[in-house]
Amino acid sequence: MHIPDGFIDTKTAITTATFSFVGLGYALKQVRQNFPQHRIPLIALTAAFVFAAQMLNFPVAGGTSGHLIGAVLASILLGPSAAIIVMATVLILQCFLFADGGLTALGANIFVLGIVATTAGYAIYQLILKFFKTSQRTQFFATACAAWCSTVIASVVCAGILSFSNTIRFDLALPAMTGVHMLIGIGEALITTLVLAALLKLRPELLSLTANLGKTSYKTISLYGLITSLGIALFVAPFASPWPDGLEKVATLLGFEHYAVETQLSTAVLPDYVFPGVSSSIVATALAGIVGTFVIFGLAYVLARILTPKKAPLSL
Repeated sequence: MHIPDGFIDTKTAITTATFSFVGLGYALKQVRQNFPQHRIPLIALTAAFVFAAQMLNFPVAGGTSGHLIGAVLASILLGPSAAIIVMATVLILQCFLFADGGLTALGANIFVLGIVATTAGYAIYQLILKFFKTSQRTQFFATACAAWCSTVIASVVCAGILSFSNTIRFDLALPAMTGVHMLIGIGEALITTLVLAALLKLRPELLSLTANLGKTSYKTISLYGLITSLGIALFVAPFASPWPDGLEKVATLLGFEHYAVETQLSTAVLPDYVFPGVSSSIVATALAGIVGTFVIFGLAYVLARILTPKKAPLSL
């Protein structure tokens, strides 16, 4: 659902960038005031995993593919404010390093995938847990429902942005975007719930925002998580579905794909997730994924260290 350059006009780019700036600024303030320093490695780990998982496009009906957004997973692990920072970091890296998402549409992508998907999904997750008896089954249901809803809600907002830009009428964009993303949301719900189930079985304490495992334990977990993310980027991502994603498919069906421009490709280091100078497309994608995973892990870790005070209260 990454919006490319050309799909939105100047007024929409400025408006969404303003919303994103305000939302991201508030999230940064919350993390700086409340996020525990000992959980910083989890921010880097989550960012690396979300980035690697987003490279894996899975096939959906009708020659369309989808990929994990990861906003609900990040918010369950870190809380909504830190999750917004994670998603924004991933989106910024994807834009500048891989030309995935337009430079002029960066504010819109952060707003849709970073802020809307995160806050809406987390709110639904907490709402279900509040009104139903707490159990592992309830947590799985809440996770799946929140992940699916976050995908669909993000697609609705994306349709509104396209309409606000006069790219396509809302009455055409809405059913097309929500229809395909209802299917993609099933994959989002399944992946998110499976990851949560694995964490509940192996390290349930990671899902508690108040748990303190100790500095060494968090670093060890993050190291294993980084290795897992690298494994996804190396062995799985190169075999992702080549079919167009939901937004690309809708653009083709509704006839506005020609609006897309690729002005940022000349400045991207690894455009289209391909390592330059490598003849094999599989190896080129794997190498690009490895580089991206390392960069996003390091960038998120350094950013979290800068933002988080040495002594902080428990995360909210």
